[in-house]
Amino acid sequence: MAKAKPITTIESYGIYSHWDAKEKDLPQITEFTTDVPAQLDIEFGFIVNIKKAKGQKIKFCVYHPDIPDEDGEIMPPFEGEQYVKTNDWQFYLGDTIWAPVDNKVGIWRMTIELNGHIIADKSFNLLKEAEGTATEFWKHRGY
Repeated sequence: MAKAKPITTIESYGIYSHWDAKEKDLPQITEFTTDVPAQLDIEFGFIVNIKKAKGQKIKFCVYHPDIPDEDGEIMPPFEGEQYVKTNDWQFYLGDTIWAPVDNKVGIWRMTIELNGHIIADKSFNLLKEAEGTATEFWKHRGY
């Protein structure tokens, strides 16, 4: 009998409430968007639902703009692995902005791979706030 093919759905994406990886509950979506203001501690990413893949290993990756480390070297993408815990499983892949904010501006791409195939892929545009009352962030969004 053939093994059932996993089913993947991106349930939500954008800006989320604060998330603690040690907690069981996933963060709550506060705004659906791919345009994110580059602000300290802002939480952004996506929640994916994976069905029919219990026990299989996903690989995830967060590609960020060329962010230098303390030595000035460009940091590699953040990668990790996780086993799918149930046959109807939700997983949050996200990141947050840390100081200094200026070097975090640009495109952040997040991917999840299963069995050598990308099953979820979302890019976020982190926009720097301009000085004054109007911001690049809001101008970019048409306000």
